Amino acid sequence: MGEIGTLLFVDDEQGILNSLRRLFIDDNVRILTSTSGAEAIELIKSNDIAVIVSDHRMPGMSGIEFLQKAKALSPDSVRVMLTGYADTQAAIDAINKGEVYKFITKPWEIDEFRSIIFDAVGRHNVVQSLRKADEYTLYSLAQTIELKDPYTKGHCDRVAKYATTVAEALGLDEELKKDIRRGGWLHDCGKIGVPEALLNFKGPLTPEQMVVLKKHPCWGADVARSAHLPQAVVNIVLYHHERYDGTGYPLGLKGEDIPLEARIVNVADIYDSLTSERPYRDQLPKEEAIEILRANKATHSDPHIVDIFIRLLEED
Repeated sequence: MGEIGTLLFVDDEQGILNSLRRLFIDDNVRILTSTSGAEAIELIKSNDIAVIVSDHRMPGMSGIEFLQKAKALSPDSVRVMLTGYADTQAAIDAINKGEVYKFITKPWEIDEFRSIIFDAVGRHNVVQSLRKADEYTLYSLAQTIELKDPYTKGHCDRVAKYATTVAEALGLDEELKKDIRRGGWLHDCGKIGVPEALLNFKGPLTPEQMVVLKKHPCWGADVARSAHLPQAVVNIVLYHHERYDGTGYPLGLKGEDIPLEARIVNVADIYDSLTSERPYRDQLPKEEAIEILRANKATHSDPHIVDIFIRLLEED
């Protein structure tokens, strides 16, 4: 298998760099190291870096200053801040100025550290793929993301088809219909950052697990924005879990404050989830799923879109 990406570790302590290299020496990644921000900048100029991991306190150029420069040179590289100091202000500055993906303190927990880095590599590769923005690439990417959760095989494709059919029934223009199809494929792309053990958890999720899962729309929207996808696609990824009564997430939008394209995908997503097998329950028959959609009109979903969707289902 070829390399999945290049990692750049920056720390003024050679011992730390050696430890970081050993963590990934047997993985299919390319590893670069540097003991200074200035030297690391030159490496960024001449290499395609998937993930940059930088120490915070370094002589000459601080980690925050370095990551700001790294962001300007390589905006698609995912940036991670590493520090031995529990410095809240440093974390805030790193996130605000360097748009840091994660903030990790020393000493790190090995499995957690590796998980963060591989999630970051996946995030980088998703953005790179999305930049191509052709239909085949987007569809293939959706299928790849589904591999994290075998219970959702075919889900994104079905959601896209349902949503596009509703868009046609509403008489929406061709460009918006195309964006709705793409948004249907990519609506769960933020799950690239959700651990597979959580996605495949057999049973109701704990409140702590739900907090993690509910981050996936924001993660996905960040990826879609980074790839400069159309706003309608970003809206679908970000808002498809909003509810018509304002009790959804991530922002608690209500009614028609939720973009139309997201309200359409919301109905398609709920119906396909109900009629698909999941780790915590069996699939429901079509008739029972339709009754649930009806019961949740004006709470979970836009009543008008639910009515259109059910009519289309009954017309097969």
